[in-house]
Amino acid sequence: MAETLARAVAATRRYGGIVAVDQVSVEIRAGELVGLLGPNGAGKTTLINMLIGLRRPTSGTVELFGGDPRSPASRRAIGVTPQETGLPATLRVAECVDFVAAHYPDPVDRDELLGRLGLDGLQRRQTGGLSGGQQRRLAVALAFVGRPRLVVLDEPTTGLDVEARHALWQGIRDYHADGGTVLLTSHYLEEIEALAERVIVMGDGTILTDGSLESVRGMVGIRRVSLRIDTVPPLDGLLGVEREGDRTNLLTRDADRLVRDLVAAGAVFSDLEIRTTSLEEAFLSITTAGDADAAAV
Repeated sequence: MAETLARAVAATRRYGGIVAVDQVSVEIRAGELVGLLGPNGAGKTTLINMLIGLRRPTSGTVELFGGDPRSPASRRAIGVTPQETGLPATLRVAECVDFVAAHYPDPVDRDELLGRLGLDGLQRRQTGGLSGGQQRRLAVALAFVGRPRLVVLDEPTTGLDVEARHALWQGIRDYHADGGTVLLTSHYLEEIEALAERVIVMGDGTILTDGSLESVRGMVGIRRVSLRIDTVPPLDGLLGVEREGDRTNLLTRDADRLVRDLVAAGAVFSDLEIRTTSLEEAFLSITTAGDADAAAV
């Protein structure tokens, strides 16, 4: 088993009468790229804040590199980009990076780092003069300055355009390919689908599911048979029909049987593909099931 870098054991966090995180146990292991999903108010940010030492659990235990997350020694090997970052408006970009780099024994070269995040040429620009997307990229860059073993990114691409988002994705992939560990939250489900190998879904302060991307998508048990077809005949086991341009998607739990039934019915079709459930469909199914279970109690 890979080394556990961060761990919560039966961790609960209350704010007055509100239970933000309820008896959560989870481990983040070395070399993983983990996507943390959940609707607003699910407890994602509170869990992250406990793991990185910004909040103490009301009960239960939390560890970072085997120690107390509030200890500077434990936090030395992490990099964090929170949901909201306040950058000193009068400091130049290079000054911000140099200030953070001064806290580490072997920081990443400043110009190399800024180039990787699409900020090259902006070293002398004051952060207050950057666009919102540039400020967000700088905030993400600061998380990587100290060559951390674990990077925690809470909604890192909020406010970025598509090109900048994809550039950041590549930066995260490169860091992970070099052995880095990433815990990532995002409201963009395609972002988690593009990056994560493991997915944790939270709802109402608890973990609803935790597994590989494929296993989470497979929980719904629906397959999409995508093809070009003019008329869809009546078919047993057909759960739904979607149109995407000149393609038709047939939703079913048994793709093999559906294709056999299409052939038996004499349907004329071409370019057939069988696709798994999207992460968005799985997420909606899991979180909706969690709401239904809570309502039934």
